[in-house]
Amino acid sequence: MHTLDTYDFGGKKVLIRVDFNVPLNDQHQITDTNRIDAAAPSIRRILEKGGAVILMSHLGRPKEGPENRFSLHHLLPYLKQCFDTKVDFASDCIGEEATDKAATLKAGEILLLENLRFYKEETKGDKAFAEKLASLGDVYVNDAFGTAHRAHASTAIIAEFFPQDKMFGFLMQRELESIDKVLHNTRRPFTAVLGGAKISGKIEIIHNLLDKADHILIGGGMMFTFLKAMGKEVGSSLVEDELLEVAREAIEKAKEKGVNLMIPEDTVAADHFGNEAERQTVDCADIPEGWMGLDIGPFAIGDFSDVIAESKTILWNGPMGVFEMENFANGTKEVAYAIAEATDEGAFSLIGGGDSVAAITKYGLTKRVSYVSTGGGAMLEYIEGKELPGVTAIKKA
Repeated sequence: MHTLDTYDFGGKKVLIRVDFNVPLNDQHQITDTNRIDAAAPSIRRILEKGGAVILMSHLGRPKEGPENRFSLHHLLPYLKQCFDTKVDFASDCIGEEATDKAATLKAGEILLLENLRFYKEETKGDKAFAEKLASLGDVYVNDAFGTAHRAHASTAIIAEFFPQDKMFGFLMQRELESIDKVLHNTRRPFTAVLGGAKISGKIEIIHNLLDKADHILIGGGMMFTFLKAMGKEVGSSLVEDELLEVAREAIEKAKEKGVNLMIPEDTVAADHFGNEAERQTVDCADIPEGWMGLDIGPFAIGDFSDVIAESKTILWNGPMGVFEMENFANGTKEVAYAIAEATDEGAFSLIGGGDSVAAITKYGLTKRVSYVSTGGGAMLEYIEGKELPGVTAIKKA
């Protein structure tokens, strides 16, 4: 399989699917450049090796065709700042203008195409639309891990038109290598830290990890479904009653497999959902009626930190509490620091999922963990053991 390092890009027009789905403020200025910065090394390598780059991306979820607030032309000022070369823009991703600009693009230059999702054919995985995109370039590179779990025209279908000339970008390569390190080249003990509001989005992950992890630490709102399944009084904490049986099965399966499935002993409970709520730290078995747990408590933080400190591989997905509220952020913050400290001691740590990434960023720890995934949904599906269409399309001969 080709790579960016082995392929000869000299004189080639290279279509790169990037994930430039970045947040914009009311003035259409980028408020977080991480996704663009993450793709920059792939773009630079191709330019260095004599290629011309044609960038394809989506932005937001436009409903009915073109909308100014979702136009990729808002990204041009930052792209021009990033790359010391001509950066042009086509106001459509297919059609005459895109074709003409792609045809006259010179080696070392960049062309940014307009938002792919201005066409419904993109998300439908339309083959004719993919063919029109493919006609603009000689080589296809997928560097958009965040959309790899979708069989869209520009992420999966387009690869069919480049049977000999397709490859992953550096970002996609690193994402896949990092997840493989956790799932297949695991140094033990392996600890998965799972949080977030609901168990419903994590069932498949929990089942898959029960075959791989030594410890699974459960925090966040999902812990209360487990606690209720164990017969505890959880007050008015968030519970998915329809999944109590699923939680019981996971607890039983963990026992059978000798996996340490750790549910917090204590919680910071509030009398209502709000930062200024009255709060008290209580045992998870004794949450008062009408009160709700909004963070893990100090005993749980201690237990989790001890396990993390002994770990050699760590996966973290989901906060330990409502960390957006300062009074219920301590569990998430302490777990983030525990993971950073374990990484300092030689553990491999993979952070994925929007809120975990936001927490690591908020506490300034991105440089103290091994890898921060750019694609929460794609990462979770890969860990669940699902095939990612954007990955399969490149690997398929």
